[in-house]
This record gives sequence, structure tokens and C-alpha cells, in this order.
Amino acid sequence: MEYLDVLSRWTHVGTAIVIVGGGFFIRFVLLPAVANKGDAAADIKAEIHQRWKKFVHAGIGLFLLSGFYNYFRLMSGHKGDTLWHILIGTKILVAFVIFYLLSVLVGRSAKFDAMRQRQDVWLGRVLLLAAVVVGISGYAKVNLPARPKPPAAAAMETPEATLGEAAK
Repeated sequence: MEYLDVLSRWTHVGTAIVIVGGGFFIRFVLLPAVANKGDAAADIKAEIHQRWKKFVHAGIGLFLLSGFYNYFRLMSGHKGDTLWHILIGTKILVAFVIFYLLSVLVGRSAKFDAMRQRQDVWLGRVLLLAAVVVGISGYAKVNLPARPKPPAAAAMETPEATLGEAAK
């Protein structure tokens, strides 16, 4: 199980690096570089859009799989920890907003053309929300660690063994 835990963690963090890093690159490097390039910019943006869409969709899937696996593995160590559950619940809701916005930005629905025309603004908002998710995650990981599970041996002790230890 430990190997699966590590793999899930790597998958989650690695996906975040790719998706957030890619969004950062598009917002702060690509879009300004092609801002006033006319038809050439439109062609470049269309090509990148087609490639980026695959990463976004795969990334959302990987986030959902690894995120829920991580949540269910950690949940038992935070039983009764209200602040942890509030923070992680908030993190999950913010992540769903990010998934929605990214899906809109790489989608084809004419209903969202206005958002895609202002991709720089919306990617900036996605990056801000991603920073919130990272902040919540870091706080919860460092300041709200899971309670250790009691050792199996302690749960198996019999009253006679305990009395015998006390007599020594």
C-alpha cells in the first residue's frame, strides 16, 4: 500500500506542476509574445490550444483519481479534526472551479467564446485559485498532521499481560 500512496502523491503533485506550469507559461510567456502578431498569432494559439486541451483533460482525470485516493487514505487520521475537513473540503471545491475554468478555456462551446477571448484574464484567475489550493494544502500538511494510529500490539494486549508488566 505504501508504494501506491507514494505513486498517488507523485501523480498528484506532478500533475499540478504540469497543469499550473503550463498555464503560467501560456499566460505570462506565450500570450504576451503573440499579442500583436495578427493571423500568425491566431494559428499558433489554435495549435497550442489543441495540444494543451489533451493535457488539461488528462490532468483533470489524474487530479480526480489521485486526489480522492489521497483524501480517503488520509481521512481516517483526521477523524474529528474539523479544521482539516473544512480546509480540505474548501480545497476540493476550489479545485472544481479550476477544473471548470480550464475546461471552458480549452473547450469549443460558442457560449464561452467571450471567456476564451480574454484567456489572459481567466488564466490569471486560474493561477490565483491554484495558489490558494497550494496554500491550503501546505498549511494542512504542515500544521494539521494526521494523528498516528495506535500500534497493533497495544490493541492486542490482554489484561493479564498488562498486570504482568505492572508487577515487574
